[in-house]
Amino acid sequence: MRRIRRGHVLLAAAAAALCVPASGVGSSSDDSTITKVGKTEGQLNLIAWEGYTQPQWVKPFTKATGCKVKPKYGGSSDEMVTLMRTGQYDAVSASGDASLRLIFGKDVRSIDPKLIPDYKNFIPALRSPPHNTVKGVHYGISLQWGPNTLLYNTKKVKPAPKSWAVLYSSKFKGKVTIPDNPIQIADAALYLSKAKPSLGIKDPYELTEPQFNAAVDLLKKQHGLVKKYWVTAGDEIDLFKNGSATVGASWPYQTNTLRAAKAPVKDLIPKEGATGWADTWMISSKAKHPSCAVKWIQWVSTPKVQAQQAIYFGETPANTKACAIMDKLSKGSCAQYHANAPTAYFKSIKFWKTPTKDCGNGKSNCMDYTKWQQAWTDIKS
Repeated sequence: MRRIRRGHVLLAAAAAALCVPASGVGSSSDDSTITKVGKTEGQLNLIAWEGYTQPQWVKPFTKATGCKVKPKYGGSSDEMVTLMRTGQYDAVSASGDASLRLIFGKDVRSIDPKLIPDYKNFIPALRSPPHNTVKGVHYGISLQWGPNTLLYNTKKVKPAPKSWAVLYSSKFKGKVTIPDNPIQIADAALYLSKAKPSLGIKDPYELTEPQFNAAVDLLKKQHGLVKKYWVTAGDEIDLFKNGSATVGASWPYQTNTLRAAKAPVKDLIPKEGATGWADTWMISSKAKHPSCAVKWIQWVSTPKVQAQQAIYFGETPANTKACAIMDKLSKGSCAQYHANAPTAYFKSIKFWKTPTKDCGNGKSNCMDYTKWQQAWTDIKS
């Protein structure tokens, strides 16, 4: 995934590195799980998406802990994984497409969530999500998230859509826009899981070859309908503003920005559900400043910082206590970013995770992410 402030694109590459236990924090003897915080080291080297280390919450953190933050902004998940393998960085704000690669590559350490006081206030879906928790072991703490919604022009798309089917309808030829990323295959698979139940799709990220081929074929047919595969949120906003697109896959940020500009748009989670992205702070297995890294995760998990970052970046906090603070900082922002949505809303979202050969049933007959990348290139050609 490439991230420009308030924008995402998925790019990925395989990664592997040896696990080197870090010092300065307490750990169990078998898996080097971080179980306590030692004396802070005075410095913290982070890899982060731009907008995740703003002065308004970094300066108070340094004042409170003595840990001076030195961030490097990552341009993609691909780049972040590569940087983490160098051993020069203590922690990373990994997205769902990168987190499992970091775990299986032994690039990150597991952490006891009891170290994070606000962990108990996270939405249930982000306490132990499959993109950062393996066999009950936590390899990071969730931070912010966002759903992938169906966006449409209320004047041009009538009746109001209820299904992702509109993105594959010839009725809107040349007026469709979707993200330029391989994870879009999961969106097609999610739709097919309901539209063609005979395929037996249970998890849109765990696809056997027949299931995968069905999703790819659907996206190839869609190719002729697409006006543009968007790269940043701004790309999609422009398409809807100038009328080039009337229906597309989106995020709440685009909807809120367009509605603020008086554009006739609405969004929804279709009846099939939706995919979604979520970011996780993960601590390097080679971290030189692990205590500062734990302190950082504690800090950015608090309601105030969660609210500040959510509003600045245009996303939704994991901490349910952030909602009231969001509305104090920016009236109506809690509802705008669905931070107060009911449980059913969260259950309808399938958060991104790295596709692997493991199908979750003891078999290894699923298509891994390399196949997804290759297919995406083919879809757009």
